[in-house]
Amino acid sequence: MTTEIPDALPVWAEIDHAALAHNVRLLRARAGDAQLMAVVKADAYGHGLLQVARTAVGAGATWLGVAQMPEAFALRDAGITTRLLTWLAVPGADFAGAISRDIDLSASAPWALDEIAAAARSVGRTARVHLKVDTGLGRGGAYGPDWTTLVRHARPLEAEGVITVVGVWTHFAHADAPNHPTVLTQQDRFFEAAAEAEREGCRLEVRHLANSAATLLHPSAHADLVRPGLALYGLSPVPQVDDDFGLRPVMSLRARLALVKRLPAGQGISYGHLYAPEHDTVVGLVPAGYADGIPRNATNVGPLAVGDTRTRVAGRVCMDQFVVDLGAGSGARAGDVATLFGGAPGEPTAQDWAEMTDTISYEIVTRVGARVPRIHVNQSPDEAP
Repeated sequence: MTTEIPDALPVWAEIDHAALAHNVRLLRARAGDAQLMAVVKADAYGHGLLQVARTAVGAGATWLGVAQMPEAFALRDAGITTRLLTWLAVPGADFAGAISRDIDLSASAPWALDEIAAAARSVGRTARVHLKVDTGLGRGGAYGPDWTTLVRHARPLEAEGVITVVGVWTHFAHADAPNHPTVLTQQDRFFEAAAEAEREGCRLEVRHLANSAATLLHPSAHADLVRPGLALYGLSPVPQVDDDFGLRPVMSLRARLALVKRLPAGQGISYGHLYAPEHDTVVGLVPAGYADGIPRNATNVGPLAVGDTRTRVAGRVCMDQFVVDLGAGSGARAGDVATLFGGAPGEPTAQDWAEMTDTISYEIVTRVGARVPRIHVNQSPDEAP
């Protein structure tokens, strides 16, 4: 199903579901016998939670993953029944709401197990729990001897029937560095931790540690389930590797020129006059700014394309707009489309923006603001809202 782009939209993000489905199938093939969790946290990396989840499941994802409970609740309340994990909660969180919706929960400390157990008693259901081990990232998860404490704290609650430990999981620190020694060290520690849980009596359904980079580069980390995030959206988690792995970018960010005019040589452009053309030129006004997620430090460096012309931001990125220098011979007109990033040959990419603004492509797509409409294209009819 194709979708028309309204002519009057000043800026929009096109979300290509054919590309998304392609990426899911590609990652499933790379995962071998492992199941695939589509990580759709943070509004599916800015692409649209419910729409992306439906397409991912339709293309073969067998799990969904989100960081925070409200997104997990939104998925369930929209009728999506795929196995679902949420993993970032604080004391007092609505564990009962998650359990009653058949959402898997993560626990990194005994307090979390106790609150999950209390919630399970209150709703009269058994909670499905994934125990998280810190294998060297130094962030979430039980570290060192705390892992043994966590596992042993879980066992009486399992015996009571209020929880069942269905998974053990962890996060890599350096999976995007293919030869970093911590990759194998963390794998070894992870499988030791899973084996310890099993020796203590846990009957695991899934062991999982592979993110996008490990899914693509480290088959030894696939275990029972892989958890790609960025790669689902067609962006390489290892841009230093000269290989796009066949991924197709899902988001294209576009805008229509709001004004085209001539300026003389030397005329400063935008706040602070940080750019002034050396020759008489034609400039275009792009109605998108840092309120829409355009990095302010893209001033004078952010790449974009207007028709066949590759150009860059000229002058300061403002809250709602910025200027581009189109060159003296430009025939551009108001209403012409400027592509900030996309996936077609010749278009700038999110990675290009990341490199020019000293960040990562994850941030470029997830920071696209809420007032930028997402236009979903190439959806299957049964996946559309």
